[in-house]
Amino acid sequence: MSGGVDSSVAAFLLKQKGFEVIGVTMRLWEGCLDSQATAVKGSRSRQDLSDAAQVARMLGIEHLVVDFRERFFRRVVEPFVEDYRNGRTPNPCVLCNRHIKVELLSEVAIEAGCKYLATGHYARVVEDGGLFRLLKGVDSKKDQSYFLYRLDQKALSKLLLPNGAYSKEEIVRIARDLRLGVSEKEESQEICFIPHGDYRAFLREFFPQIFKPGLILSTTGEILGKHEGIVGYTVGQRRGLGISHLYPLYVVAIDPERNAVIVGRREEAEGRSFLAEQVCWVRGEPRCAEFDALVRIRYNMKEMPCRVKVVDEDHFYVSLERSLWAITPGQSAVIYQGEDVLGGGIIASQSPVFTGGQSR
Repeated sequence: MSGGVDSSVAAFLLKQKGFEVIGVTMRLWEGCLDSQATAVKGSRSRQDLSDAAQVARMLGIEHLVVDFRERFFRRVVEPFVEDYRNGRTPNPCVLCNRHIKVELLSEVAIEAGCKYLATGHYARVVEDGGLFRLLKGVDSKKDQSYFLYRLDQKALSKLLLPNGAYSKEEIVRIARDLRLGVSEKEESQEICFIPHGDYRAFLREFFPQIFKPGLILSTTGEILGKHEGIVGYTVGQRRGLGISHLYPLYVVAIDPERNAVIVGRREEAEGRSFLAEQVCWVRGEPRCAEFDALVRIRYNMKEMPCRVKVVDEDHFYVSLERSLWAITPGQSAVIYQGEDVLGGGIIASQSPVFTGGQSR
């Protein structure tokens, strides 16, 4: 129970179905690093904890608080920083959902004698012939199945997602009918450990050593300017380049080996194929080495028709029906067929990658 409306109503829905429910709130970030930024974030975290405890009292359920700060820092924050250092743009929520909200909370559930783990995600789990399918939530505007693609059969067999059958509006209406104070609470869209959504300020304050000056190059290898660190750039970025040019420039690629930012025309930041690594398949590796599917390369985008080629157990290759803007290494590519999440992987590279006049 995060102290928000989604997990609060999820607890109510489960209790209404006859489950004995224990609410668990995780301490993840506040106080990990000593600064004013974390103090601000910490004050919000304390409010969330208080809100969760109040909802638990109103629902008449037990409430536990678990301290996962050290493991959250090691499993989520450090990989986030390392990805930026290597020229990638990570999605820490994917790692958090697998390693923290499912793996660690499952340990708590077992210790508490619980059979299932439940969250407030807008997605669905359905058993089908002994296998568990991960499906989109019925509310297409709120669907969060994208963040759960790294869950395996063992995790899905113990996971309950009561909100997946409802729209966000229905969940808020239930909270209002119950007169839960969190029903009017503003929903955060930020990464939980990034104050005000400014990841660059966060990295500069806590990890200044990863900022290493280098060159900004054109796709033909021409030196156009200098940067203070590749960690401050992401594919598709236009603003903040500090370069005057005859036409608008966009970040086309980031080359960590040369510590260079590659920029070009908008169309040069488009691609029709990419390789994904660190692959996870929800129901095991697909039977066919190649198949047609849909792919989503960011949470807030629609799926696009594609052809998937399984390279090996840890890689797949995606060919898109049409060019896609800003295919970004470090982001998750999630493969769908209809409402089913088949699996996904981390985007390793797109084609072409510009390297000073030649592409590979």
